[in-house]
Amino acid sequence: MTIKVIGLIQLNNLEAFEEYRSQVGGTVALYQGKITSRGSFNTFLWNELECGSFSAFVELEFPDLEHSQSWANSPEYQSLLPIRNQAMKLTLFSVSV
Repeated sequence: MTIKVIGLIQLNNLEAFEEYRSQVGGTVALYQGKITSRGSFNTFLWNELECGSFSAFVELEFPDLEHSQSWANSPEYQSLLPIRNQAMKLTLFSVSV
Protein backbone atom coordinates (compact mmCIF):
# COMPACT_ATOMS: atom_id res chain seq x y z
CA MET A 1 0.00 0.00 0.00
CA THR A 2 1.45 3.37 -1.02
CA ILE A 3 2.14 5.84 1.79
CA LYS A 4 2.05 9.59 1.35
CA VAL A 5 3.97 11.68 3.87
CA ILE A 6 2.67 15.23 4.15
CA GLY A 7 4.69 18.02 5.69
CA LEU A 8 3.14 21.31 6.81
CA ILE A 9 5.89 23.89 7.01
CA GLN A 10 6.16 27.23 8.81
CA LEU A 11 9.30 28.86 7.43
CA ASN A 12 11.63 30.61 9.87
CA ASN A 13 14.81 31.08 7.85
CA LEU A 14 14.76 31.01 4.05
CA GLU A 15 18.53 30.51 3.67
CA ALA A 16 18.51 27.52 6.03
CA PHE A 17 15.40 26.19 4.25
CA GLU A 18 17.15 26.23 0.88
CA GLU A 19 20.11 24.36 2.37
CA TYR A 20 17.77 21.75 3.90
CA ARG A 21 15.74 21.48 0.71
CA SER A 22 18.87 20.86 -1.36
CA GLN A 23 19.74 17.81 0.78
CA VAL A 24 16.48 16.22 1.92
CA GLY A 25 15.54 14.70 -1.46
CA GLY A 26 18.64 12.52 -1.42
CA THR A 27 17.68 11.07 1.95
CA VAL A 28 14.15 10.33 0.71
CA ALA A 29 15.48 8.52 -2.36
CA LEU A 30 17.67 6.25 -0.21
CA TYR A 31 14.46 4.77 1.23
CA GLN A 32 12.68 4.30 -2.12
CA GLY A 33 10.72 7.51 -1.68
CA LYS A 34 10.20 10.52 -3.88
CA ILE A 35 9.04 14.09 -3.50
CA THR A 36 5.80 14.29 -5.48
CA SER A 37 4.80 17.91 -4.87
CA ARG A 38 5.73 21.11 -3.08
CA GLY A 39 3.82 24.32 -2.80
CA SER A 40 2.74 27.38 -0.87
CA PHE A 41 -0.28 27.63 1.42
CA ASN A 42 -3.07 29.89 0.19
CA THR A 43 -6.04 29.76 2.55
CA PHE A 44 -8.10 27.47 4.75
CA LEU A 45 -11.48 26.53 3.31
CA TRP A 46 -12.43 24.87 6.63
CA ASN A 47 -10.31 24.56 9.74
CA GLU A 48 -12.46 22.69 12.23
CA LEU A 49 -9.39 20.90 13.61
CA GLU A 50 -7.82 24.31 14.27
CA CYS A 51 -4.62 23.55 12.41
CA GLY A 52 -1.97 26.16 13.09
CA SER A 53 -0.82 28.42 10.31
CA PHE A 54 1.80 27.24 7.85
CA SER A 55 3.39 28.76 4.77
CA ALA A 56 4.27 25.75 2.60
CA PHE A 57 3.76 22.03 2.20
CA VAL A 58 5.56 19.01 0.80
CA GLU A 59 4.23 15.62 -0.26
CA LEU A 60 6.44 12.53 -0.32
CA GLU A 61 5.58 9.04 -1.52
CA PHE A 62 6.96 5.74 -0.23
CA PRO A 63 6.09 2.16 -1.24
CA ASP A 64 4.89 1.30 2.30
CA LEU A 65 4.76 2.45 5.91
CA GLU A 66 8.00 0.69 6.82
CA HIS A 67 9.99 2.62 4.21
CA SER A 68 8.52 5.95 5.35
CA GLN A 69 9.29 5.23 9.00
CA SER A 70 12.78 4.00 8.16
CA TRP A 71 13.43 7.24 6.29
CA ALA A 72 12.09 9.45 9.11
CA ASN A 73 14.27 7.67 11.67
CA SER A 74 17.29 7.19 9.43
CA PRO A 75 20.73 8.52 10.34
CA GLU A 76 20.78 10.34 6.98
CA TYR A 77 17.60 12.28 7.76
CA GLN A 78 18.43 12.72 11.44
CA SER A 79 21.67 14.45 10.42
CA LEU A 80 19.55 17.17 8.75
CA LEU A 81 17.60 18.01 11.92
CA PRO A 82 19.86 20.84 13.10
CA ILE A 83 19.47 22.72 9.81
CA ARG A 84 15.77 21.78 9.60
CA ASN A 85 15.20 23.22 13.07
CA GLN A 86 16.77 26.51 11.96
CA ALA A 87 14.77 26.55 8.75
CA MET A 88 11.26 25.73 9.90
CA LYS A 89 8.69 24.31 12.22
CA LEU A 90 7.30 21.11 10.71
CA THR A 91 4.29 18.90 11.14
CA LEU A 92 4.87 15.59 9.35
CA PHE A 93 2.25 12.85 9.02
CA SER A 94 1.54 9.86 6.83
CA VAL A 95 -1.60 8.68 5.07
CA SER A 96 -2.38 5.45 3.23
CA VAL A 97 -3.59 5.70 -0.35
